Amino acid sequence: MPADVIPAGDLDPEIRRFHHAIKGGYAAHPKGPGHTVADSRRVAELVRAPWARGGPAMAATEERRVGGLSVRVRVHRPQAGATLPVLFYVHGGGWMLFSLDTHDRLMREYAARAGVAVVGIDYSLSPEARFPRALEEIVSVIDWVRAEGASHGLDPSRAAIGGDSVGGNMSVAANLLLREQGKPVLRAMLLNYGAFDHAVTPSHDRYGGDGYMLGSAEMAVFWDAYLRGPGDCGNPLAVPLRADLRGLPPAFMAIARCDILLDGNVAMAAALRAAGVAVEERVYEGASHSFLEAVSISPLADRALAEASAWLAGNLAGA
Repeated sequence: MPADVIPAGDLDPEIRRFHHAIKGGYAAHPKGPGHTVADSRRVAELVRAPWARGGPAMAATEERRVGGLSVRVRVHRPQAGATLPVLFYVHGGGWMLFSLDTHDRLMREYAARAGVAVVGIDYSLSPEARFPRALEEIVSVIDWVRAEGASHGLDPSRAAIGGDSVGGNMSVAANLLLREQGKPVLRAMLLNYGAFDHAVTPSHDRYGGDGYMLGSAEMAVFWDAYLRGPGDCGNPLAVPLRADLRGLPPAFMAIARCDILLDGNVAMAAALRAAGVAVEERVYEGASHSFLEAVSISPLADRALAEASAWLAGNLAGA
């Protein structure tokens, strides 16, 4: 379908503009013979770059390699000199694409709005690094902040984790892995249109067409690249909707109505609640997968970020 044909009339108008721009960006870089994963990553960075610009200025931003696995992190601080609560941020991109750069504005938005230091985690991508490598790297960064964060102005006692799409998956899974290792879970989870299960549901059929941001076939490719094989399909650390969720921290769930992952998100909210986890669940009408990245033009994305940030600040307040 041509990039200028956006048939999804149930999308918010500004989100439809966002789709038009993203589709046009990819159309300018068509896949040719011999197209590789590296090519897909390069194009994705180019297409997403305009949406990561602008937004809040930080008092300080630094990058370093931390922890036993020497993972690169980017730390955004909205205030200088203070010891701040922490949000570990895990970017989306199907485990295969995107980076700290594509999600830089989102991280700065949360830092400024919630008054937290955001620690963006540059985890290893699939298929080169399949499950559970990225998850282990995320937990190693959490371990580092707990051991050394205070000396870097990071308060390990007031720490949350969040992410979008597969970042939402790994935010839940990181808490499951911490629990499995006998370590405390974090204070809160910020889950944006997460990929919590690989099951194909009615929302895949409803929102998997060309007018929307994410397709079922594309999501299947992502799962295939991440999992080592059929044995991982039921592993709760890879597929957290199938986990015992008891004892996990409170969650804010930003759910996009026009998303193939709608059903999985609604199911995850119900499963968390059934496990005794406090859930603040918001379904954003007219929103698609990735809609938060459109904050520069979208009042809907702005509202979703404001609501999540207020919730996050409340959950990280106090000792």
